[in-house]
Amino acid sequence: FQAFEQDVALYERLFAVRPGCLVHDLHPDYATTRYARDRAAREGIRLLAVQHHHAHVASCMAENGLDEPVIGVAFDGSGFGEDDAIWGGEFLVGDCRGVRRAAHLRYVRMAGGDRAVREPWRLALAQLRDAGVAIDAIKARRLQADVQVVSRMLERGINAPFTSSMGRLFDAVASLAGVRDVVSFEGQAAIELEALATAQPESGGYPVEFEPTGGGGGMNVPLVIDTRPLIRAVAADVAGRTPPRVVARRFHTTIVELVVGTCSRLRDETGIDAVVLSGGVFLNALLTREACARLGREGFRVHRHRVVPPNDGGLSLGQLAVAAAVLA
Repeated sequence: FQAFEQDVALYERLFAVRPGCLVHDLHPDYATTRYARDRAAREGIRLLAVQHHHAHVASCMAENGLDEPVIGVAFDGSGFGEDDAIWGGEFLVGDCRGVRRAAHLRYVRMAGGDRAVREPWRLALAQLRDAGVAIDAIKARRLQADVQVVSRMLERGINAPFTSSMGRLFDAVASLAGVRDVVSFEGQAAIELEALATAQPESGGYPVEFEPTGGGGGMNVPLVIDTRPLIRAVAADVAGRTPPRVVARRFHTTIVELVVGTCSRLRDETGIDAVVLSGGVFLNALLTREACARLGREGFRVHRHRVVPPNDGGLSLGQLAVAAAVLA
């Protein structure tokens, strides 16, 4: 953090600039958020908070020179949401000036919060319980005491925040398929799941539905994408000893179909045919390539990252693009 402060001061001296507005992530506990708030209060500078996934979408819009309403598909591991939940499987409609959350993955709990990121079996357990599926596969691989503790956390909601994260869904499926239960870096399970899927020919996908209570035409009520049928089908494949590479490929096909199906519903609702893909999950080459191809065949104008990173490495560009639009 000290190095960050020193570098900010260095660049201000090098370029002889002083900010007229400080832009930061919506998350209240980020060090950068605290820096922005403290400095704004100290120096009387304007402050602007930008929701994480809005910044992702704006980043892709800025890179592609877009200034029109879009359907933004923002898939990543985590980002602080406007309802204090952990977002990450988001469909946003709007532009750099503002967006509405039009659809998202069903909320599922993360037992242990950040610990669940390091131990995807916790995410798999949560998904199985949410889908009403027996947790025998997890019991067979983990200590019984650990499974009992995590199950109680999920039941009581203790240190188990809700998430709509696509990245965490990838982790959960990787664990269910037996790819990896514990990781040494974020995204490891998803990367290995992608590697398995890439070497496997397509063989259909799994079912995904929209929850009846999730809107579906109402401009103020987002669609909720029900992942429970997907989890039940994955669990059935695993129980039937379907090879992990086949499960991985079917899962990737499912996510592509989910993207196309949701964007099609939102196009019917809004008339918007421009789609931008952003967020760290779109570092997945298989997913990005097939989603772009399928969306293109369905008549969408598809925009993706080619120069700016789709993950948080491109986030600051999106924050600046939002600020430029809001302050114009």
